[in-house]
Parts: sequence; C-alpha cells; structure tokens
Amino acid sequence: MNIAMIATEKLPVPAIRGGAIQIYLQSTAEIIAQKHQVTVFSIRDPHLQDDEAAQGVHYIRLDEEHYLSALTEELKKTHYDLIHVCNRPAWVEPLKQVTPDSKFILSVHNEMFAEGKITKEDGETCINDVSGIVTVSDFIGNTITQRFPDAKDKTRTVYSGVDLGAYHPAWTDQGNIIRKRMRERAGLEGKKIALFVGRLSKVKGPHILLQAIPEIIEKHPDAMLVFVGSKWFDDDKVNNYVRHLYTLGAMHLNHVTFIKFIKPQDIPNFYSMSDIFVCCSQWQEPLARVHYEAMAAGLPIITTNRGGNAEVIEEGQNGIVIDRFDDPHEYARIINSLFDDEEKRKQMGGSGRSIAEQKYGWQRVADQLLDAYQTV
Repeated sequence: MNIAMIATEKLPVPAIRGGAIQIYLQSTAEIIAQKHQVTVFSIRDPHLQDDEAAQGVHYIRLDEEHYLSALTEELKKTHYDLIHVCNRPAWVEPLKQVTPDSKFILSVHNEMFAEGKITKEDGETCINDVSGIVTVSDFIGNTITQRFPDAKDKTRTVYSGVDLGAYHPAWTDQGNIIRKRMRERAGLEGKKIALFVGRLSKVKGPHILLQAIPEIIEKHPDAMLVFVGSKWFDDDKVNNYVRHLYTLGAMHLNHVTFIKFIKPQDIPNFYSMSDIFVCCSQWQEPLARVHYEAMAAGLPIITTNRGGNAEVIEEGQNGIVIDRFDDPHEYARIINSLFDDEEKRKQMGGSGRSIAEQKYGWQRVADQLLDAYQTV
C-alpha cells in the first residue's frame, strides 16, 4: 500500500519538539514503512528539511499558516491507497474531495467529536467519509459513539505505545548507571523522588501535587518532587500559572525542583532516576502517554480516574488510581504509602515493565493500525 499519514498543524514530525501525536506517527510510520510506502505530512521546522527520507519514511513538511490548503495541493500530486488523518475530523471532507478514490482512516486522540468541537452535520459527514476510526482509549471512543451511534461499527481502540528499548528500569545495569549519574548531577543522592512529566497547565494538576508536599515531607523529609515540563512543549516562557507553581515550590526549596523543556530523547533518564511516577490530571484526559513511559521505566504509577487514564492501570499491580483527584491529601497518603514500602515499589514497577512489554510496544500499535488499514 501507498500510505499517507497526516499530522496536525501543531508540531513537526519526527517529534523533535515532543507531542504525543507526533511520537505516535513517527514510531508507527517507521515500522509500517518496512513493508509499505509511507509518507508523513507535518508542519515545517527550521531544524528539519522540507522534504526528506529517514528510516524508510518520506517526510513532507508544509507551511503551518496554510497547512490544510497545502495538504490538498500535495494530495493532488500522488495517489495514496490510504490516508490516515490524525485528530482533525473536519479535514477529512476537503481532503477526500481532492482524492476521492483513497480510503480514509481517522485517528482520534482527544474529544474531537464533542459539542463545541464539531457540529452534528460535520461529524456525520466525517463518519460517512472515513472507512474506519481508531481511538487512543475506550473513553475517547465512547465520546464519539455516544453522540454519533452510527460510528460504532467503524470505531476501535488502538492504545498507544512506547519505545521499550529507550527506557531502562533502575534494576537493570544501564538503568542503575543512569540513575546514579542523574542523581549525582542533580545532588539528589539518597532522595525519594516522585516524578511529574507533562505540560505545566492547570488541567494537568501540578498545583495539587505541590499542595501535598507538607504532608509528604512531614513523614518523609528525604522526599523530592521533580517536575519536568514547560507551559507548552518546548516553550519555556513563564505565564501566570507557571509563576504560581514556582511560588508554591519556593516554599519548599529542599523538596521541589523544576526542570524545563527536555528533548524527547532525554526524557527516559528522568524516569530512571525516580522512584514513583505521578499523573495528577484534573481534566478528562484522553489517556496520557506518560503512563506508557512510566511502565517502560519500571515505575509504580499514581494516576487519576479522569478520562482514559485508568484504562492501562491494573490496580495494585502497576499502579494506583485516585478517585478524589483534586484532593492533595489523597496524593500525600498514597505517595507516603509507596515511599514507606520499597518492596512494594519494586513489585509494582516490575509488573509495569512486564505489562508494557506484553501490551504497549510500538510493534503492537503498528500491527493494529495495519489491521485497521487492511480491513476497511
């Protein structure tokens, strides 16, 4: 098959600036390209060529401001058997008009079919135009089929994945080396580290985690909360919310550290140096990819019951789900319970790594996408 995969207008592919959709496209495209022709369209970036081949994938990068119109022009030049559009249901109709003989697959990574995001008429048109819809969680699938019941037969969940080879649990030789080196560099030897990775935005809930610090350090004076991320991917500018987080953190300088944007290839090292991972999402999260990363790194996960997050948690095995997601006392209670029990942390981390190896490698994601492509 000759396949086109279309990224959103937000970030480039490969994922040099991060982004769950961009990582998803790059990782699956490289595997699918071993047996099929694959072209990935994304926006231009000064650090990438506009047209190049890498890892068997043809990349075409277009102007961000006129991205959709540029896409329509590009699709006129080459016939693609299948076109995979990421997270932009409204784009399907104009793209299908210029290549009506191509089959379309839509992958949905957020609540793109919700009221306020797309009209009933446009949603029905998109569902009629696509041969299949793949979603990153059952939660997202339900947001589509509840409003558009006719989409049910076309919709399936394909959970995202992680590069298992890039993450090294602390019990491995390489993971132990990374852990020691990272802790020495940061002056965190002997600390119990709880890690947050993600955008510093209110919906991600880092302020709730910061409010839990007094209870945590009362019981564990050697605790350290490490926040990796910025307000928007590689944008380290400080807005009012981030400034508020810094103010909260400054009240506990010996127990909080903020690390701004980290290149995606360097993220795994921060998991290796940590003891537990916390996702404190306050919004209906589609299913944050940090869960896959934490499992691959062998960290026990604390997450919230928001959206699809809990779908990859086997309670008490690889993680713990917080129902009172906006209660700092709950985070403190569960973090303290894990800091109290090193053996439990090891068992949960080991289970998480095993689950990731069984279910969440990129090969499985690519295989399921190909099955979706070939059965439409």
